[in-house]
Amino acid sequence: MQYKTLGNTGLLVSHLCLGCMTFHGGSGMWKAIGNVDQAGADDLIKNSIDGGINFFDTADVYSEGESEKTLGQSLKNLGIARKDVVIASKVFGRVGPGRNDVGASRGHIMDGIDASLRRLQTDYIDLYQIHGNDAITPIEETLRALDALVASGKVRYIGVSNWQAWKIAKALSISEFRNLARFDTLQAYYSIAGRDIEREIVPLLEAEKTGLLVWSPLAGGLLSGKFSRDNQKPEDSRRSEFDFPLVDKERAWRILDVIAPIAKAHNCSAARISLAWLLAKPVVTSVIIGAKRPDQLHDNLAAADLKLTADEIRQLDEVSALPPEYPGWMLPFQSANRLDPSVARPGTLSDQK
Repeated sequence: MQYKTLGNTGLLVSHLCLGCMTFHGGSGMWKAIGNVDQAGADDLIKNSIDGGINFFDTADVYSEGESEKTLGQSLKNLGIARKDVVIASKVFGRVGPGRNDVGASRGHIMDGIDASLRRLQTDYIDLYQIHGNDAITPIEETLRALDALVASGKVRYIGVSNWQAWKIAKALSISEFRNLARFDTLQAYYSIAGRDIEREIVPLLEAEKTGLLVWSPLAGGLLSGKFSRDNQKPEDSRRSEFDFPLVDKERAWRILDVIAPIAKAHNCSAARISLAWLLAKPVVTSVIIGAKRPDQLHDNLAAADLKLTADEIRQLDEVSALPPEYPGWMLPFQSANRLDPSVARPGTLSDQK
């Protein structure tokens, strides 16, 4: 297992992170996602620790708070020292019927952190993330609330999830100008079948040294190997019941056609190839993997040791390339002369007379 710093910080996290959204289950959507009981969660977390994972991601809305409870209890049951794991959780989603039981307001954040700490049975959360876009609350209000949590010691680092590039950039600017804690990470959907963030968000993260945590790296199971043109609703698959995230299916089938021979050459699953492709991206801090059973977890863990060849990466990049979109296609056209190494630049030999 490799470890990377959490954005521009000194905290080291495993290149793979165990997502705890499958814990407990409950009813409705959460039942479809997974219903791993306490004993099953203990087993998954033990196997994760044994495989080198030190990073665990959950949220207050997962299984209506039961995911956090299960994770916290597992760490107690297994006798894992708090200092040896990095816990990430989130706030934003609706947790009650009240008008203010949702959002990124100061009030909801302050209520949310205390409830999450109780469920997790811990004094602090390593990474506390705003789980979604609040169209009402001013960004500065959200940042000041998070800054107060960092100052209090209840939170050590902060992040955001599912925000637009412009809003992340604005938040980072406010943090710098007001001397507030800054977002160290973005948690976003990214997969070989869904590369949209490469248009605007990835360049922003690279420029700002902000970490990227990837959710749904297998596109909701579409890249697991169970799905194909001929079998678009396999049994025992979450996506057969909960068709999310949005994916261009025809494009996905073309990608899986290219993945198949590469997986055969490495004697592994399509899922492992899909994860290895993501892990090879320098911008990726950690890929969040979810599992219901130990065999699924072990297959995902093996992706950390799989090294794709340059030619295999080229094939995968080409078949999954994003279609041209303005202004993306205009930028290299207009920058051609600026990027041409033969063009003189100040301070270079070619600029001297």
